[in-house]
Amino acid sequence: MKKLAFFQKCIVSGTLLVISICMIFPVVFTFTNSLMTENEISSNYHLIGQMVEKSTESKEQFITLKLIPDWVSFAQYGKILFETPTYLNMFWNSVFLVVPMIIGQVVVGSLAAYALAKLRFRGREPLFLAYVMVMLMPFQVTLVPNYIIADKLGLLNSASAIVLPGIFAAFGVFMLRQFMLSIPYSYVEAAIMDGAGHLMIFQRIIVPLIKPGLAALVVLLFVDYWNMVEQPLIFLEDAFKQPLSLYLSRIQGEAQGIGFAASVLYMSPMLLLFLYAERYFIEGVQLSGIKG
Repeated sequence: MKKLAFFQKCIVSGTLLVISICMIFPVVFTFTNSLMTENEISSNYHLIGQMVEKSTESKEQFITLKLIPDWVSFAQYGKILFETPTYLNMFWNSVFLVVPMIIGQVVVGSLAAYALAKLRFRGREPLFLAYVMVMLMPFQVTLVPNYIIADKLGLLNSASAIVLPGIFAAFGVFMLRQFMLSIPYSYVEAAIMDGAGHLMIFQRIIVPLIKPGLAALVVLLFVDYWNMVEQPLIFLEDAFKQPLSLYLSRIQGEAQGIGFAASVLYMSPMLLLFLYAERYFIEGVQLSGIKG
């Protein structure tokens, strides 16, 4: 039995190791290639063959992949940060879009979640069901109504057309409500008996207890909004106002080195945020009952 258990453990560990390598390889590959010179990247990723048909002959060809640079160079980062004003402009556009959306949804979502989890009023469960139904709708279903409303309000081609729907999204309410349900209602009852109002209960009791949930929500929202593509493409016609998520698709094929460096800089905020809040993120997801 011990040998069988050891064998099964080895199989599981080996499988997880292979999956981990497959998942982390693109990140490592992008980072190491961003340290290559443009000439080295061009020589490595030219097409060795391409199904070239000449009269009666065809030839199948492949692309060479290289992981370790011959010479470490930060020239691509210099071009992105100091010679490409478009990148920095789109970076700050992303920041000015994402930060208000996260702050707004955390504030609005936590207050709504407190009402749905701890306040007793008629229609509470149907209202929460409506939140869940809205959350489960595909994004494309609400895209056209949002566009029509933004057009009627004169918000097209402005950040408000993206920020306002993001602030009042249903996901934050759902997640924090599930988290607050794990807090005993006796805490609220005891505070009410001591003369505390709901605002004080929310600030002094609920918020300190849901910090892991708030951290998990911030990470999830940041990843979602930092990578958004459809909203800025549709609501922001002016390319000068568009976020960084649209920059990578516009890098031309001859600037592959800039593409690698831009990709590393693009995913760095997400990686740093996750590493900083990893413990709270895992705890918050577990306690909120959300499973991937």
